[in-house]
Amino acid sequence: MAKEVLCKENIVLNVDRESKEKAIERVGRMLVSRGYVNENYIEGMMARENEVTTYMGNGIAIPHGMNEYKKQIIESGITIAQYPNGVDFGDGNIAYIVIGIAGKGDDHIEILSKIALTIQYEANVERLKNAKTPEEIIEIIEEGEM
Repeated sequence: MAKEVLCKENIVLNVDRESKEKAIERVGRMLVSRGYVNENYIEGMMARENEVTTYMGNGIAIPHGMNEYKKQIIESGITIAQYPNGVDFGDGNIAYIVIGIAGKGDDHIEILSKIALTIQYEANVERLKNAKTPEEIIEIIEEGEM
C-alpha cells in the first residue's frame, strides 16, 4: 500500500542551525527512514546541490536527487525540516524551510504544485517558519495560495 506523500511524521520543527550539507542529509535520512528512498538517494541529493543550488528563493530550499538517482526512489515522499535560524545555502541565501523530495512517476506533482503556490508568498513562508506543529505546516501547504 502506498504511503502518504506528506504526513506529520515527515516533518521536524525547530532544528538548530546547521550546514546546508547537514540539512540536505537530514531531509534525505528522513526520506530513507520513512521508506521512500534507498540510502544512495542522499548521494544524488548532494550531487544535485553541488551542480546547482536547490535554494528556490523566499527562504525555501528543495533538495532532490539527480535524474540518475531516480532508480533509488521506492515511493514518492516529501520531508520538511524547519530552521527558525536558517541554513546558509551560499551567496547570502538563507533557507528557513528545507523540503526533501523524492518523486516517482507523477504522484508527487499535486503536492509539489501546492508547495509552489504556497512558497511564492512571503507571508506563507513566514507562517511555515513560525509554525508550532507538523499539522500546521501541512495545513499551510494544503491551503496553497493566499
